[in-house]
This record gives sequence, C-alpha cells and structure tokens, in this order.
Amino acid sequence: QVQLAESGGGLVQAGDTLRLSCVASGGTIDLYDMGWFRRAPGKEREPVSAIRRDGGNTYYSNSVAGRFTISRDNAKNALYLQLNSLKPEDTAVYYCAAKLSGGTWSPDSTRQYDYWGQGTQVTVSS
Repeated sequence: QVQLAESGGGLVQAGDTLRLSCVASGGTIDLYDMGWFRRAPGKEREPVSAIRRDGGNTYYSNSVAGRFTISRDNAKNALYLQLNSLKPEDTAVYYCAAKLSGGTWSPDSTRQYDYWGQGTQVTVSS
C-alpha cells in the first residue's frame, strides 16, 4: 500500500511562490497517475492538477491554469506542484493522491484516487 506525504506548505503573501512536494513510500509511483487537490475552509475538496504516470498528460483546474505547474520524478518517487502568483483564494489544505494507472482517466474526480496524503497547509495573505 502506498503512503503519501506532502510538504512545502506555509504562510506567504499574495504574489509569492511555493513548491509543494509529495513523496511516496511503500510502492513506486511510476504505476500511478497522480493528482493534487485542495480543501479551503468551509468548502468541498476540489481538484487542482493531475498528471499521468509517464508525465505525458496533465490537467489543471481553471482557477490555477497558468499559475501552477505539476511535475513528477518517478526516480525519486516524488510529485511536485509549483505554485506561482499565489492569491488569497488559494488558501487551503493541499493533498496529493494516487490512482493505479489504467482505464479511463478522470483527473478531477476524487472518487477514482486510491491513496491520499494527510495534506499540507497553504495560507496566502493579502
């Protein structure tokens, strides 16, 4: 069973950047499509970005497209999310998730992901 651990969150000002990391243990992520989700206070968990197991396809939600970049390093068993031009509305707990690759890819669907990390808090002040 894969365990996922996020890091890199913090308190920043609007316009700043952060890089989130998600390191997997107990398995190799090259078997998995990976995603980032976030949950803001009082809101449902929402998709942010996702990437296929080989990095060949990516997904971004409309709210982050052009500002965030997802990447992965399968050799390091790691997933990343570069957050640029941060806004106060990006404040949330960010989670990484893994789905065993194969079948239909619905990157924005929480239901298809098998494993989740505990999350890392990102707070953006205005």
